[in-house]
Amino acid sequence: MKKMPPIEKIYEAYSAIADSRVVMKEDSASVASSDHTKEYTVKWEKGVYSSNDNASYWGGYAGYPIIAVLMLQGKLKLDRFVAELFKDINWKKLNEKHKSKYDQALQEVLDDLKAKGNDSDAIKKSVEEVYVELESLDISFKRSSVKGNKK
Repeated sequence: MKKMPPIEKIYEAYSAIADSRVVMKEDSASVASSDHTKEYTVKWEKGVYSSNDNASYWGGYAGYPIIAVLMLQGKLKLDRFVAELFKDINWKKLNEKHKSKYDQALQEVLDDLKAKGNDSDAIKKSVEEVYVELESLDISFKRSSVKGNKK
């Protein structure tokens, strides 16, 4: 992968999976946004992935919809226990609150999980393992020809 996404996108992918917002098809998937106002399409063919989410479309890196699909395809580790911890998180609202400073949005979530007795260090370690896998994954991605769709 030429440009790596922010590691926070893995947490967003976990949320998409925990919320059952990813609908897999034969050569594509539909992924609803965390606030359910948009639907993104991920397509793949011969190791080339595309998505019309903002990160993939404008940011030049694989966004959370692609990462979620890679997890569900078994190309990246999917820790279902960790994923469930990120159920029902409105990342759009959090990212807006923190002015798209993803690290601050994530820290708010991790602080909340820690206050509920979860081991935030173990969660981070699990996500870091996925990030290393993503870095070494032999895939490429291209910008989708269509921007994200409102539902």
